[in-house]
Amino acid sequence: MVMGEFTQETDVLVIGAGPGGYAAAFRAADLGLDVTMVDTGDRPGGVCLFRGCIPSKTLLYVTELLYDVGRAADMGISLGEPKIDLPRLREWKKQVVDKLAGGLVELCRSRGVQFLRGRAVFESSSYARLLEAEISRIKFKHAVIATGSHARSIAGAEFRDGGRIMDSTGALELTDIPKRLLVVGGGYVGVELGSVYASLGSRVTMVEAGERLMAGADQDLTAFLSRRLSGLFEAVHVDTRIQSLREFDDWVEVELEGKVDQPAQSFDRVLIAVGREPNSGGIGLEKTGVEVNEHGFIVVDEQRRTTDGKIYAVGDVAGGVMLAHKAMHEGKVAAEAIAGQKSAFDYQAIPAVVYADPQLAWVGLTEEQARRENRPVKVSRFPWSASGRAATMGVPRGMTKVIVDPDTQRVLGVGIVGREAGEMIAEAVLALEMGALAEDLALSMHPHPTLSESEEEAAEAFLGTSTHILPQRR
Repeated sequence: MVMGEFTQETDVLVIGAGPGGYAAAFRAADLGLDVTMVDTGDRPGGVCLFRGCIPSKTLLYVTELLYDVGRAADMGISLGEPKIDLPRLREWKKQVVDKLAGGLVELCRSRGVQFLRGRAVFESSSYARLLEAEISRIKFKHAVIATGSHARSIAGAEFRDGGRIMDSTGALELTDIPKRLLVVGGGYVGVELGSVYASLGSRVTMVEAGERLMAGADQDLTAFLSRRLSGLFEAVHVDTRIQSLREFDDWVEVELEGKVDQPAQSFDRVLIAVGREPNSGGIGLEKTGVEVNEHGFIVVDEQRRTTDGKIYAVGDVAGGVMLAHKAMHEGKVAAEAIAGQKSAFDYQAIPAVVYADPQLAWVGLTEEQARRENRPVKVSRFPWSASGRAATMGVPRGMTKVIVDPDTQRVLGVGIVGREAGEMIAEAVLALEMGALAEDLALSMHPHPTLSESEEEAAEAFLGTSTHILPQRR
């Protein structure tokens, strides 16, 4: 400690102001605790708000609009060729982000949460040093680590400002619309951002080291998305890896290895989307009792408490699925545990959504997971070609499937592919959390015509009572 240095005290120090961090801070403040939240950004929101979820979904909605404009002529409406105003599009994205960020700033003020810009580094299990901040040192009773994650790179790739090899943050800047873009990785980020650039006019090539895109979801669902991307992208190569990358001033030379006819290719830009790694280094964990595992994730229990009893960790840095909604729930659990409440992160269902077109969403047990675990299940499907609402919208290419325990009839999982699948999956989350049976879904009256009817009819298909498809032979 420096002689004469002022040390501020707080009940809860939250390090990181992304969804997990601000959810923890706000809940702790609501429970009457004094809270200080520290982040390297100017405002709360973290990667999700400024460089991830929100800007990407803003752009993905634009891609849906462009797709709808392109097919409007089939419905008798001629809108002409869309013109892309890139500066205005960037400004629209900024307006969306700024509005939400302003809301978080106001919520901090209204709840009495002190927000400090700076970088926090632990000095012990009770003190943290703040670098480049108004306050240099904080003494805390409890701390919540919510430092998030960063994009993983590959050999030969370097992310730098103005470079032609980008991570998701660089891609979302929309510096330009490259004529040729290579997307490395066929997961959430690659599929979503590849779709954005392709819709804006880039010729996109995607390479995925695995056997197929979106390997976490069932193949009968991803098949719809793969067919769409095959038409939208210039090429999709699975079982293909990057052997080498060479960045020049105006292009990137790439050597591919795998299922590709032309191994040597050049691109205007390359997007690396091969996963994320935890931000657990450089924050002084060695000065505390906090343990990390072999992959760098902080070890936590069901209350999100680390191996140091005064310190908690939530979100990406604590491992598990790296999704903002999971981080927010973890943040609330951590705050409630700190306040002495009986709270635990014990969720039966964590939904996943890919915001491409068509959207892909699933929750709970997948059919392929059941097969790997030798679990007996009954799977029923409702094709959107039989959906009245899908027909009225001109989006009949989709499917809703329900995975059911054949003995108890309990719903174990749901998967949906099609327009608005991300909105529809919430009903399935509630069904799984409440232990609903297929009969509960089937007997819950859904409005007609809606896309949500497909969940009712998929459950009815299991019972053999679906109106719009023939019953399965038993």
